[in-house]
Amino acid sequence: MLRDQLMNELKTAMKAGDKVRLSTIRLIQAALKDKDIEARGAGKGPLPDEEILQLLQKMVKQRQESARLYAEGGRAELAAQENDEIAVIAGFMPQQMDEAEARAAIQAVIAEIGAAGIKDMGKVMGELKARFAGRMDFGKASPAVKQLLGG
Repeated sequence: MLRDQLMNELKTAMKAGDKVRLSTIRLIQAALKDKDIEARGAGKGPLPDEEILQLLQKMVKQRQESARLYAEGGRAELAAQENDEIAVIAGFMPQQMDEAEARAAIQAVIAEIGAAGIKDMGKVMGELKARFAGRMDFGKASPAVKQLLGG
């Protein structure tokens, strides 16, 4: 389970004195705790691993944007810090699919559920998110799904 892995890595980082890894794991746990509280308010239990992976993916995207802005602003040290955090967060995520793998997975899901047109896009995206959370960039998948469904 991803939560257990985070806790074990936190302990390892503490023992090793790895400040970057330690602070980044604490950031992940804080974001996770916020999401758990939000879910509890909605009457749900703790987040499943799929939703934790989506949270990690969101954290990576936020840091990529921040690193880009810092680099454009001439703040290389802050951009490097963001990139260090990205490396730690990405270590908890499964290997990302490349474009060809993602396209093949999208085609397979479309065939499996019998999606015929753009009206089925929501079903296709829902199935992709259920199967490939954390492995597929859904921002890039959405236009590909639309194209394959003839939209």
